[in-house]
Amino acid sequence: TSLPHPSLPPFPSSETAAVNMAEQDRNGREAAAAESSVPLLEKKADGVLYVEGCPGCAVDRRKAANPGIPYGTFIYVWTVTLCTALPISSLFPFLYFMIRDLHVAKRTEDIGFYAGFVGASFMFGRCLTSTLWGIAADRIGRKPVVVFGILSVVIFNTLFGLSVTYWMAIATRFLLGALNGLLGPMKAYAIEVCRPEHEPLALSLVSTAWGIGLIIGPALGGYLALPAEKYPNIFSPDSLFGRFPYFLPCLCTSVFAAIVLISCIWMPETLHKHKVSDDGNQSVEALEAHLIDPKEEVGQSNSSNTKKSLFKNWPLMSSIIVYCVFSFHDMAYTEYSTFSISGASLLVYQLFMYPSIIKVLGPIKSSQIAAVLCIPILFAYPYMTYLSGPGLSIVLNIASVIKNNLGVTIITGTFILQNNAVPQNQRGAANGLAMTGMSFFKAIAPAGAGIVFSWAQKRQHAFFFPAS
Repeated sequence: TSLPHPSLPPFPSSETAAVNMAEQDRNGREAAAAESSVPLLEKKADGVLYVEGCPGCAVDRRKAANPGIPYGTFIYVWTVTLCTALPISSLFPFLYFMIRDLHVAKRTEDIGFYAGFVGASFMFGRCLTSTLWGIAADRIGRKPVVVFGILSVVIFNTLFGLSVTYWMAIATRFLLGALNGLLGPMKAYAIEVCRPEHEPLALSLVSTAWGIGLIIGPALGGYLALPAEKYPNIFSPDSLFGRFPYFLPCLCTSVFAAIVLISCIWMPETLHKHKVSDDGNQSVEALEAHLIDPKEEVGQSNSSNTKKSLFKNWPLMSSIIVYCVFSFHDMAYTEYSTFSISGASLLVYQLFMYPSIIKVLGPIKSSQIAAVLCIPILFAYPYMTYLSGPGLSIVLNIASVIKNNLGVTIITGTFILQNNAVPQNQRGAANGLAMTGMSFFKAIAPAGAGIVFSWAQKRQHAFFFPAS
């Protein structure tokens, strides 16, 4: 008998070979199953990875492939911001008459007192919940928060127009503000849908839509309130708009919000569903950590032990302080604006001039220069009362255009600083915190103005400090 060569291994038996083949087949199936459960990656030239199925990665891929301005997505930014700005100011032209018709004030001099609290209830509600909505946008995404906020505009703005008691008006305005937390997430969304060179334009769209909304809103309220008295040939006193004289302007705003809500079905999400680095890029290491556990939840992946406290982030907090102060100042002088001239100037300035100014000066220096130039304009307002006729109208319109453009330069500059001071997974919370501070300042303004106005009505002929 011949023996096997000493350098060769012994021949395996048929049973051993079958076992080995079965084991290899099983390992191959397990590897294929594991590979199918892991998201597919696509590597870019700079080492950044895309995760298939991640909406944030899909947006980043589109930004890399299309370096131009994303006009289609910017339409969402503009219309959604306008949708949340209209209900804020549309009530002020008719609020005095609405409080009068609700018969809550015992004297005419007290109407301003009660009207101030109705105006403040929206901002007070938003002050309480803006930070929470921002945190929710960092956890579940920008789109769900935006959709819910627009839905609240449709419901509670309509109910406000149907208010039959003072407390119903207070409650609907408060709930409208508390559930309408979309402005903060929209500022984060605006810079996430475009390339870095287009961020000033994106955030200028937010501030422009906001400013135009604060101008269109009073126009809607002034022209459409009390339609049965102003347009008796169209609206009968016995009709729905005759029985609810302040329902028509609220209904128009709600219809516009409903159209925007339907269009948001096609609005892309920008939040990444996996860990990203602090600069917003999805690095190889971050994605490898995500691939270790592919079932990792979004909330866990976005929460990191290395998160910096927002209150210890001085660049963020300083920009929020400036934003709150100038928002308060901006609201105080909004009534001097005219839509036809000031609104058109805002569009032209923000779309064509502001991006170039930011490229040359940057957000900080441009905001500083605008703040200095605002001072003489504000001091000039009291002296404009000595003018009359066409001269007053011309000077007032020129001052309004300059002041609004300078104000929007400051506001947009703070938007840029706020969003660049934090990573994406804190951007919603940071903007929500800014909205909380701004809402607090603006909540004080209407209530304080109403109290002062009511007090002044009682001191028309007082000996000391007369209101006249």
